[in-house]
Amino acid sequence: MSEYILEMKNITKEFPGVRALDDVTFKVKKGEIHALCGENGAGKSTLMKVLSGVYPTGTYTGEIIVKGSTQSYSGIKDSERAGIAIIYQELALVKQMSVCENIFLGNEKVKKTGLIDWDKSYAESQKVLNEVRLNINPNTKVLNLGIGQQQLVEIAKAIAKKAEILILDEPSAALTESETENLLQILKELKSKGVTCIYISHKLNEVFEIADNITILRDGKTVGTEPASEITENKVIAKMVGRELTQRFPRKEHKPGQVVMEVKNWNVHNPDLPELKLIDNASFKVRKGEILGIAGLMGAGRTELVMSIFGAYGTNVSGELILEGKKVSIKNPKQAIKSGISYVSEDRKRYGLVLGMDIKNNVTLSSLEAISKLTLINSNEVIKNTNQYVDDLRIKTPSIEQKASNLSGGNQQKVVLAKWLMTKPKILIMDEPTRGIDVGAKFEIYNIMNKLIDEGVCIIMISSELPEILGMSDRILVMHEGRLTKEFNWEEATQENILTYATGGM
Repeated sequence: MSEYILEMKNITKEFPGVRALDDVTFKVKKGEIHALCGENGAGKSTLMKVLSGVYPTGTYTGEIIVKGSTQSYSGIKDSERAGIAIIYQELALVKQMSVCENIFLGNEKVKKTGLIDWDKSYAESQKVLNEVRLNINPNTKVLNLGIGQQQLVEIAKAIAKKAEILILDEPSAALTESETENLLQILKELKSKGVTCIYISHKLNEVFEIADNITILRDGKTVGTEPASEITENKVIAKMVGRELTQRFPRKEHKPGQVVMEVKNWNVHNPDLPELKLIDNASFKVRKGEILGIAGLMGAGRTELVMSIFGAYGTNVSGELILEGKKVSIKNPKQAIKSGISYVSEDRKRYGLVLGMDIKNNVTLSSLEAISKLTLINSNEVIKNTNQYVDDLRIKTPSIEQKASNLSGGNQQKVVLAKWLMTKPKILIMDEPTRGIDVGAKFEIYNIMNKLIDEGVCIIMISSELPEILGMSDRILVMHEGRLTKEFNWEEATQENILTYATGGM
């Protein structure tokens, strides 16, 4: 019998005008954790949709062999019967239902009478929750769980289906560091029980911590498979992008100028619980032509700080905001934009884009007054400006009328950037600017940031990735529980001393 539990041979999948997969071969050994890496648009998710039956037999060419048997899927149910379960980045749980109901949804435990056996369902759901170390009542509604807990419910659901091959697509994208560590440990435990995992992630540190083998895709083709112990992170990146990246972070020697913004004794209160302070007496300055990084753990108040400066907390703010020497009062985002402040949010799909709209309407969304006359939008200006930003930011798209939902993560982020650059900001706030995008696209975003700094824009960057903070910032502020605890110049900052102040140490 073959050592491979899964073999995908010569898989080709086409969409109108695009060959998404081109003769891809992918093999996975039983009981291993196999990482699938590649840039956005490389074909990773498409390949997994072929494997899981989202794209049924007949919509692609090639062969899928599971446990020695050639498979033919008409849908997801067929792949589940073959022992395959997939967990997407956008979790597929029904929020209004209980954990127990979600675990057995479509796979209900029934009595001979045909009625659901709730006692058995409860007991078995408790058992699989214990396997993923999730100590909650199975009757808890999913909407009351955090993202990390919901992720574990999805894994418990797969275990309940007796999945032998578990596919995880960017599973840690929205998780905290501790939640990610917990997830990786659970996957290692599942591996010890014989479960095979296919792990898709842009976070190469996770890949190297957990994977036995790594397969790399580029432009819909298989580049190769290597044991994780025999390849370096830089080699993986080179294979992903098709060239050597001599440096991950293209640091430039910026020359900060005068103070553009000063925040003094800044306090932000929770709108629903005014007695609760989200930000406690923060003071800092931002200079023209610099990148100011803000580091801290999840919940430290980084996003609340910058959103309050952007006017999102209205009157629930006290303190002074001084722009170019003048004290200003910003109570809403419209006032912030007029004052020269723009905000690239951490969740581009939820807050940065209207996914159902095309590129040109997304790019011009925050600048309609500037391109309108007597309330009529000048369509020629829309097209001219959008084409300019598509060229300047190298947005890969067949047309500016392409829907935002059809773009890769990196290109979606560039559209969000274009939208805010069109407002001509003096201060650009970037919250997790490279979250969920691949290494090559990250490098392009960094180069765009450097270009903006050269043009005199100042950037405030929040990032949960310390190498990014260290690699791109000129100065670094550290936050803990709503307070600014330390300021570093980039030369003196290290991961260790940032983490010390991020955890409340001195």
